[in-house]
Amino acid sequence: MIIITGAAGFIGSNLTGFLNRQGMKELVLADAFDNDAKMCNLQNKTYLHQVHRDDLFTWLNDHHSHVDFIFHIGARTNTAEFDRNIFDRLNLGYTQQLWQACSRHEIPLIYASSAATYGDGSLGYADDHSLVPRLKPLNPYGESKNEFDKWMLLQKEAPPFWAGLKFFNVYGPNEYHKGRMASVIFHAYNQISETGKMKLFRSHKPGIEDGCQQRDFIHVRDLTDVIYWLYQHRPASGLYNLGTGKARTFLDLTRATFRAMELEPLIEFIDTPVDIRDKYQYFTEARMEKLRQAGYTKAFTSLEEGVYDYVTHYLNGKNYY
Repeated sequence: MIIITGAAGFIGSNLTGFLNRQGMKELVLADAFDNDAKMCNLQNKTYLHQVHRDDLFTWLNDHHSHVDFIFHIGARTNTAEFDRNIFDRLNLGYTQQLWQACSRHEIPLIYASSAATYGDGSLGYADDHSLVPRLKPLNPYGESKNEFDKWMLLQKEAPPFWAGLKFFNVYGPNEYHKGRMASVIFHAYNQISETGKMKLFRSHKPGIEDGCQQRDFIHVRDLTDVIYWLYQHRPASGLYNLGTGKARTFLDLTRATFRAMELEPLIEFIDTPVDIRDKYQYFTEARMEKLRQAGYTKAFTSLEEGVYDYVTHYLNGKNYY
């Protein structure tokens, strides 16, 4: 059996569907299962059991001998949430407990870290273990992810194989429930559909033009493909970046969305909200040498191809993966 945490969420449900398409049906899904909008993500998925996230460790204690692998995707991901107690419980403490269980029962583990650990990027974006203690994330979410990475690297006991994946800006189907935290493409599509135009954050940093803030945008299908490759090949355990390795501007993304919708671009700029302005990243770009050197050779989906696929195959009909 394989356990997937956060299985009803955006990435977790995509991973569930991807594994189903590989013929893997003996899945145990862990989540809160308390959000009807998220539960739509699990329609037409095949699995053995649903286990509430609060009951997972009791369940694992009873069934660990039958568990072959754990994908820990679940987390509180709201970058605008500033209650550290929530992140300490759902991100840091929960993942520590899962790490210890996997170490004790010798279960391989892949878990979701985040590019938010890199903070303002002043120390670069290398997935080098020696960099982890020096990183200064910009919000409690990023801090919770980096605190776990720091804690994990100090542990004497570890799962037989593990990988911590620093997800960059993931987009794709099954994020209808995410609200403010959904991808910029999702918000662009809805804004354009409703108003015929898109509003982007104005730059508040000298030397960077409005709309030229850059992110490393990665399609969720690339992300699930890498996760599956790591599951199959199990290279050296460690932290791995998971982006495309190529930063693109929000203007690029917005124009690609208009193009996929067969509309002429109409873009306006607004001030970045004050509550996130001093924590806003102006550039992210994954260093991907480590994953490539480990043996992953597939090309990543281009932004234009990914946006077209997302808009035409999913957003236009509000379809799910």
